[in-house]
Amino acid sequence: MSGRITSATDRPKPDNRPNILFIMTDQQHAGMMSCTSNKWLRTPAMDRLSASGIRFERAYACNPVCVPSRFSLQTGLMPSAIGMGQNGDSGQAAVTETMVQQSLGRLFQKAGYETLYGGKVHLPRKMKGVENLGYRNLTGDSRRGLADACAEFIKGQHTKPFFLFASFINPHDICYMAINDFARTQAKAPVGNTDSKTCEAVLDRARKTADVNAFVQEHCPPLPENHGVPEAEPECITQNYVRARSFRAYIRQNWTENQWRLHRWAYCRLTEMVDKEIGTLLDALRQAGMEDNTLIVFTSDHGDMDSAHKMEHKSVLYEESVRVPFIMSYRGKIPQGGLDDTHLVSNGLDLLPTLCDYAGIETPEGLPGRSLRPWAEQKDTKQWRDFLVSESQNGRMLRTARFKYCIYDSGTHREQLIDLKNDPGEMKNLAEIEDYRDVLDNHRRLLQGWVERTGDKIAAEYVHAKS
Repeated sequence: MSGRITSATDRPKPDNRPNILFIMTDQQHAGMMSCTSNKWLRTPAMDRLSASGIRFERAYACNPVCVPSRFSLQTGLMPSAIGMGQNGDSGQAAVTETMVQQSLGRLFQKAGYETLYGGKVHLPRKMKGVENLGYRNLTGDSRRGLADACAEFIKGQHTKPFFLFASFINPHDICYMAINDFARTQAKAPVGNTDSKTCEAVLDRARKTADVNAFVQEHCPPLPENHGVPEAEPECITQNYVRARSFRAYIRQNWTENQWRLHRWAYCRLTEMVDKEIGTLLDALRQAGMEDNTLIVFTSDHGDMDSAHKMEHKSVLYEESVRVPFIMSYRGKIPQGGLDDTHLVSNGLDLLPTLCDYAGIETPEGLPGRSLRPWAEQKDTKQWRDFLVSESQNGRMLRTARFKYCIYDSGTHREQLIDLKNDPGEMKNLAEIEDYRDVLDNHRRLLQGWVERTGDKIAAEYVHAKS
């Protein structure tokens, strides 16, 4: 990674630099907002952000797992740059001092911003915590009390612009429904941590009703159209995701329709909980008179399968797991009510260049992402990327305007080719259909070129132009 830097566009004077509020949830897929026409929940704060700015419909995580994704958001690099594919790689991740020095917090700290981080951290161990990344730690690695702490800071006295990174835990607590349900089948107690108890408390509202079946029929979202297992699903997904964890294999085989629907209902309620916390931050900005000089960016580290393909949790490269919300709002700069359903956004690669652009901070050279500012402000723009790449522990995904190509490191049906225009639920794998051979070969070549240019040594072992 080079230490040279390139100029930011429209560099503002230091005294005109905006405050920046970056809000991140955990495990929220792109459709889990009422502004996306999801009628099963109400997210007034997220909707408010969307109405006041622009929502990017085609935004993806660099890796649909916490630690790899969060590394990318802090550095603008792909997780493969440090050899990371999953949370368990955290201790071995090859984080360098240059990566730390050119991380978001350090860049903003050096530029004279007041830099704060609050909430869940979950970064590679060699990053040594958010203080080492240039932030003052507002709450510790606490998942509780974050909204109030952020609001108190926002409404305080400020002598220079601030960059506040607010990292919320929910709707991540939905993880514990499947884990605890499986534990009960093994005559074991549910997980006893606070996050698990939050999920259980939400579910108890439904479980303790007089007629659970009637509750499900009246209040719970129906099963999605893509609830079934896809045709020619790669064996690697079954072996390394479903069967690798006993609770995942159990629920895919044994959960009833009511259990899946209760899971979807609880996921909505947990999202509403975090939306209320986000609303606290937005209210604080308004009360402090800072709405006109604060850029707000909202996203999630990754999604959740939300019962698609009889799965929950994350980790896989299906849309529900890897596609995330991405909203930008800046009064007077970003036109209100925008919806971009064309440009492919990588939240982990594009966040750092975008924030640096708005703050007038020179962006480290050699990063693969680009500033979204011209597209957010709907100005004349140069050509955008034709594809983006996401990673997982066992595979790589390449997304183009219409198609999505995935390749895995083992098993049968190693490749997937999905026509997202005609098959948004990803139920039909076209990789083995001769009529799509040219499309398949083109996507193979694009991915191989990316792997070679970015030095992705892990994928180089199984990504080839002709498989």
